[in-house]
Amino acid sequence: MQKYDAIIIGAGQAGVPLAKKLAHAGMKTALIEKRWIGGTCVNDGCTPTKTWVASAKAAYMAANSGPLGIRIKDFSINMPKIKKRKDDIVHQFRDGSQHGLEAIKKISLIFGEATFTGNKTIEVKLKGGKKKEMTAELIFINTGANPHIPDIDGLNDIDYLTSTSILELDHIPKHLLILGGNYIGLEFAQMFRRFGSRVTVFEKGERIVGREDEDVSEELAKILAEEDVNIRTNTVAVGFKKKSRGKIVVSVLEGEDEKKIRCTHVLVAVGRVPQTAALNLPATGVETDELGSIKVNDKLETNIKGIYALGDVKGGPAFTHISYNDYAIVYRNLIEKENLSTKDRPVPYCMFTDPQLGHIGINETEAKQQGLNYKIAKLPMTHVARAIETGDTRGFMKAIVDADTKQILGATILGTEGGEIMTVLQMAMMGSITYEQIRWCVFAHPLYSESLNNLFMTLD
Repeated sequence: MQKYDAIIIGAGQAGVPLAKKLAHAGMKTALIEKRWIGGTCVNDGCTPTKTWVASAKAAYMAANSGPLGIRIKDFSINMPKIKKRKDDIVHQFRDGSQHGLEAIKKISLIFGEATFTGNKTIEVKLKGGKKKEMTAELIFINTGANPHIPDIDGLNDIDYLTSTSILELDHIPKHLLILGGNYIGLEFAQMFRRFGSRVTVFEKGERIVGREDEDVSEELAKILAEEDVNIRTNTVAVGFKKKSRGKIVVSVLEGEDEKKIRCTHVLVAVGRVPQTAALNLPATGVETDELGSIKVNDKLETNIKGIYALGDVKGGPAFTHISYNDYAIVYRNLIEKENLSTKDRPVPYCMFTDPQLGHIGINETEAKQQGLNYKIAKLPMTHVARAIETGDTRGFMKAIVDADTKQILGATILGTEGGEIMTVLQMAMMGSITYEQIRWCVFAHPLYSESLNNLFMTLD
């Protein structure tokens, strides 16, 4: 059995930088990866989907540039070329990261699947079929999550798509049915509608993006409806049947009414589940919750001293930037002897529909639930000079502020560059800058963020 100072299982957005830092600190480190370097983000998450979002945006602009005085005739969608561009960028990121790891002598990069066999002992099934046994006092689990596949009659009999497999399409679906009206599903819904697919979204709840405020959900639904994305709420698929010529018949409960619709492709986007089953965690005593997520404390350590979990596998906010921050907390605590924790860290996020939905802090619903003395600042993008000038006034800016201290408690920006505008407010929150200071701040003109002046003027 080979002994290491540290073993990292999973080469995602926490595992890769952690391996490098531990190795540079002089630790003999094993990094185990069963698939590809970079994890979900690089291979079938952020990187590939945003390349397709860019292509879809170009198609949208070509079709809707008339009001700007530009007429584009007879443009076409080249899906194989769109896919190749995506593949090239993914390989650029993945291969660059792998080469960087291989250049560090203290890192042993091992491709295979890891399973715990005892107290901090691991067996790796190598890709060639052989097995390798290893142990370390420090073990870091960064195995991420996979798409959740619900138990629906007939679903396994059709060639359904996930957020991973849909990225291998080199053709445009005639009619794409999406199960799930949340962040992943809606990005793909708008994207493929712009590519030319007919798109239908089934959402079992009363509205899409149910964790957002109701006005945000309504505005986003309106924006998508204007692009002919068919959103059906209170709707659940209960059965699938594969027919000839690529047709799929879906049995649907819409409220209490049962209906049937036809489509050509089905994307399952109803959430993700942690990849812990193959790890055999009971062998080493690591505890999980009822969903299979690894339980950790605010230092990201499990119930077993010296074993940590980072990223999506531990549950909680499933974002690349959170995974990366997990690495920063663990490394800085262990090597630089800091005393960092996950308590009260900011959790910004952005959905890359067009326009973007950027969010930080609490929303209005949460402010009400907490009984806070708050005010709401809200500004439609129709009142934002830059939005008017660029010809896209969809959405609005919204902020929740403390009525007494004038501190910003949260913000949601649904608009062009919504994530960038949100980040300005996040930094204000981190620096305890009041909304009144922002209201009188000198911003460069004409920027989207300049209209934060006007947003907080609504509180006068």
